[in-house]
Amino acid sequence: MEYEAYIKVDILESEIEAQLLDSILNERSIPHHIRSYHDTAYNGLFQTQKGWGHVSCPSSWSEEIRAILSEIRKSGV
Repeated sequence: MEYEAYIKVDILESEIEAQLLDSILNERSIPHHIRSYHDTAYNGLFQTQKGWGHVSCPSSWSEEIRAILSEIRKSGV
């Protein structure tokens, strides 16, 4: 199996959005990594400027993850 580098797909707006996306991606066995921008030294200061965090994945999955994230956002989460 060939390793495919992970790319940053999108900025996540909240912890709830991140948890829901993570749950859906795990359920569908879609490889991904969710990273929070929270930094205890600055007490989350960068989350107010940059967003909650981001999701990354192999580039071959990026469009599917964007579509799932779009559906989550349309549902009002």
